[in-house]
Amino acid sequence: MNERQPPGPVRVMVVDDHPMWREGVARDLTEAGHLVVATTGEGRQAVRVAAAARPDVVVLDLQLPDVSGVDVIQGLRAALPQVRVLMLSASGEQQSVLDAVKAGATGYLVKSAAPSEFLDAVRRTAAGEPVFTPGLAGLVLGEYRRLAADPPPDGPDGPGGAPDGGAAPRLTDRETEVLRLVAKGMSYKQIAQRLGLSHRTVQNHVQNTLGKLQLHNRVELTRYAIERGLDD
Repeated sequence: MNERQPPGPVRVMVVDDHPMWREGVARDLTEAGHLVVATTGEGRQAVRVAAAARPDVVVLDLQLPDVSGVDVIQGLRAALPQVRVLMLSASGEQQSVLDAVKAGATGYLVKSAAPSEFLDAVRRTAAGEPVFTPGLAGLVLGEYRRLAADPPPDGPDGPGGAPDGGAAPRLTDRETEVLRLVAKGMSYKQIAQRLGLSHRTVQNHVQNTLGKLQLHNRVELTRYAIERGLDD
């Protein structure tokens, strides 16, 4: 549950069934100083290769010839629970985005994104920040709010409840403050500026909160906070 960006180059795996696109993305990553540990055009192979290559970030296309990108996300998360998945797809359809995020993707960019935007997204994804093509972040937060309005019958009853319905975890005032801003969709940089903290301090608060709540990434943390009304 480490939300901090790994030291040195980000280890990236590229999964896309179009060879020219796949090679171009890998080249951009290498030129930017990242380490491309593997490339493939098939989903099942991606899961097998990732287990050995151990990337920090998997750049994944939604449409693959053998299985869907959603199936690949689930396979990757089962094999490597800490891996970050950045979707890079030609589709910006609402259901595609929501399906990917619900499966465990950290971010979602459409392929029309500029190279600089993509490279920045890889860095932020490695740090555990949700990254979305402009307009999609609001869609995801809106879906979380919709789900929060109809919680599961056995779920916690209100703000501060534990994920498993047990005793409420004890968060510090600062951790709660950071959690509220996470629920509003703010980036680490924005939170740091808002609270007068360093970027690393904000990351540490998020990491500690993830550990206390037994969650895996900032996407799950955002949903947790919204379900408890912390975005109000």
